[in-house]
Amino acid sequence: MAANPHHILLPVNVGFMATSVVAALAFNLLPWQDVRGVPDLLALVLVFWCVHQPRKMGIGIAWLLGLVMDTANGALFGQHALAYAALAYTAQGLHRRILSFPPWPQALHVLVLLLASQLVMLAVRMLAGGTFPGTSYFFGSLVSAALWPLATFILLAPQRRPEEVDETRPI
Repeated sequence: MAANPHHILLPVNVGFMATSVVAALAFNLLPWQDVRGVPDLLALVLVFWCVHQPRKMGIGIAWLLGLVMDTANGALFGQHALAYAALAYTAQGLHRRILSFPPWPQALHVLVLLLASQLVMLAVRMLAGGTFPGTSYFFGSLVSAALWPLATFILLAPQRRPEEVDETRPI
């Protein structure tokens, strides 16, 4: 399931990036705000594209998607936006380090990023007078990080070249 580190990938299709972000946003907008352990797929996809395509996915897009999440969930306005922007900034800053590891150690890095993002959301909520939701609030980050190798396999699939070897070509 892991990609060959020496495998040459095709350039990313921006339409595919946008489709994956919209699909993750649609998943997050499903009505399960009170269910613990549901992964934040939008955060996972944002981290993925910020790590793999830092020039095409950035802080501004993360901020706008966070505002959409805040509006749709009826959350404190700016809570997701701030967390997603910080998440994108950190993922872009660490993208070379993260990509130097195989998928499961990458997932540990992603876990730390997602937990930090949730801590930002929790801090904003508590500063506004909210209550602590309990430690089960962080289960979604664990599930999201566990999905990182699968997300990597699926989101890089359109970029993989066929494994056919052509003896007449030098590459």
